[in-house]
Order: sequence, then C-alpha cells, then structure tokens
Amino acid sequence: MIVYKSTQSPATPAPSGADYALAAVKLPSGAEIVSAVAADGRVSVTYRNGATTSIRIFDGRTGEILREIPVISE
Repeated sequence: MIVYKSTQSPATPAPSGADYALAAVKLPSGAEIVSAVAADGRVSVTYRNGATTSIRIFDGRTGEILREIPVISE
C-alpha cells in the first residue's frame, strides 16, 4: 500500500492538477513496488506480483484505478 499526500505553501499558487487527495492505492496482496510517480493529477505505480510486472494508474484525487498496463517481454 502506498500513501501519498502533497501540500502546497499558501504563498505559492498550486499548478493545475497538483492537488492530490488520495489517502491510499490498492495493489494485489504480496505485490512488490518497483516505482511510484505522481504527475498531472495521477499516480502511476509499477509493481511486481510474482513473475508479472504491471503499471497501475490512479486518479490523484479519488484513488480510482484509471488503467492497468501489463509489462510484457518482447
């Protein structure tokens, strides 16, 4: 489980899409996180679950899964 929260200084205006309100994201039990990136109002998490690697893209405000992309070998 990843917990991510961003705060902005009141002296600087927040850029569009920079407000993240999600408290947690859901990943399969036993998954190992490879990387996590927050950008453009979304959180992308690359993870391994056994022999499978996938990328989940979450809405930064609601935590809803927007897309899951399997990573496959060529």
